Amino acid sequence: MTLNKSYEAVMARRSDVMRKAVGIDYDRFESGSIAFDYDRMMQETGYTLDEMRSIQLSCGVGRTPLLELKNLTRLARHFSDNGMGARILVKDEAANPSGSFKARRAANAVFHARKLGFKGVIAATSGNYGAAVASQAAMQGLNCIIVQECYDSRGIGQPEIIEKARKCEAFGAEVVQLTVGPELFYIFLLLLEETGYFNASLYTPFGIGGVETLGFELVEQVREKFGQDPNVVVCTHAGGGNLTGTARGMLKAACNNTQVVGASVNLQGLHMASDQHFNRKSFTTGHTGFGIPFAVWPDRSDVPRSAARPLRYMDRYVTIRQGEVFYMTEALARLEGMERGPAGNTSLAAAFSLAQAMPKDQIIVVQETEYTGAGKHVQAQLSFAQDNGIEILRGDPVMEIPGTNIVLPEHPSQIKACDVDMDRLRRSYIRNAFEANDLFHPIESDVRFLADDTKTDVSYVNKIITELASASVS
Repeated sequence: MTLNKSYEAVMARRSDVMRKAVGIDYDRFESGSIAFDYDRMMQETGYTLDEMRSIQLSCGVGRTPLLELKNLTRLARHFSDNGMGARILVKDEAANPSGSFKARRAANAVFHARKLGFKGVIAATSGNYGAAVASQAAMQGLNCIIVQECYDSRGIGQPEIIEKARKCEAFGAEVVQLTVGPELFYIFLLLLEETGYFNASLYTPFGIGGVETLGFELVEQVREKFGQDPNVVVCTHAGGGNLTGTARGMLKAACNNTQVVGASVNLQGLHMASDQHFNRKSFTTGHTGFGIPFAVWPDRSDVPRSAARPLRYMDRYVTIRQGEVFYMTEALARLEGMERGPAGNTSLAAAFSLAQAMPKDQIIVVQETEYTGAGKHVQAQLSFAQDNGIEILRGDPVMEIPGTNIVLPEHPSQIKACDVDMDRLRRSYIRNAFEANDLFHPIESDVRFLADDTKTDVSYVNKIITELASASVS
């Protein structure tokens, strides 16, 4: 029997396709409502921390250096009040085989695919994860297809995404490049169905579990070098897996009092699925276009239930501007001799600002770096922005308007992280759950789940649900 391959038919089959391609029966964790057994899902479908570390080390992933950024710390202290200016450390994840922390996620996902007997893996990603999956597939002897959202309707592709396609192809992967829009998920599902390959999703338990080793390792290294736990760890936040996995690893290291901060590039006003806006942004990940939607509704991913649940672990969320990140990328190269990709420096730009309000004896850790290359380089990004009508200016970054200009700071003192209202995010998440599941009369397990998923308590959730119910009646 020939399957109907129309868009409508394929999308109607998406749950069955995803379930088969990832090898997890998600129904076992469901309660029939918004609540599901997240902890059981992570325990029963993942690996122990020691097993994950062993898998990663067997293919050259992990044990990346933790470096003290002494010159950037000195610069931050120059703008701090007396006795202020925390030490800035960075976990140099660019040392992984594919050049980013996502090698940790890919190592576990691809290992698991081979263990289950799949002949190949597929990932839908325009970011570093594609290169990570391609690298690990090459090591494990599996076929690999990477599906990228690459071009606008004029056939123009962002240099950063094209650079990542080059890297994927260098590892032997087939890269399918698509225009922006709903066809990405359709083609991804169609390829999973036609090939029978494994869905190496960013959002499976073993993908998120792979990042737990990063959080655990980070804490080990800080304790070994400085005899204390980090006071703040800053994670670049997009889909939530980076922050979720890191925070879970820190908790497994009994690091319970460290503040976990998410940081995203502010792309307010630009829509990620808009053909017109697609090439008017200079960051393909680590920005608010992913960071906020995935925080307030994590189950929008390519698996039935996402293991990345950022609000469950995030203590604070800040944004930083495009020009500030580009500035800090140059500063890292010129002051510390480390040339790394701009997207990975989102958390560095935020940490530089946050460190100035922390005492000198405290430690703030930038949790990852990424490799750089021809298309990912600052100059390539800024040139592409100019070609697309974006004005490049020097001045105060507060004047930056995403999609209109990029404002490079005139002075490092102008780099300022801006707080996102966490209460508003939590309310948005609860509202989305309320509307999607008709929670006019929620059961106790739903309320407890939402409290855990928003890092609040039962009384907070009940208060919001009461307000939502009243608003809907009126």
